[in-house]
Amino acid sequence: MTDDTTTHDTVDIVRNDAGRRYELTVDGALAGYAQFRTGPDTIVFTHTVVKPAFEGRGLGSRLAKFVLDDAVAKGETIVPECPFIAAYLRRHTEYEASVDWP
Repeated sequence: MTDDTTTHDTVDIVRNDAGRRYELTVDGALAGYAQFRTGPDTIVFTHTVVKPAFEGRGLGSRLAKFVLDDAVAKGETIVPECPFIAAYLRRHTEYEASVDWP
């Protein structure tokens, strides 16, 4: 995913299966990530980070939406061990059919 924010920063989010995380970059700099592990048809989100220099810009929510939309598109059941992802899911109930709460 690539899009331009109102501040003209280029934000990219990619799934890095080898690194077991989704990586969020802003203008090419790693700004955050969401770590995961996978099982048969499941994705377990374990930890999400937005680096302090990038906080307060809504990037964590954009990352959460992207990773959850991607998991749903892949047919994966979402297991939210990460408190940030769990909190996002509680506010966005449209994902409930794809969630297996721990």
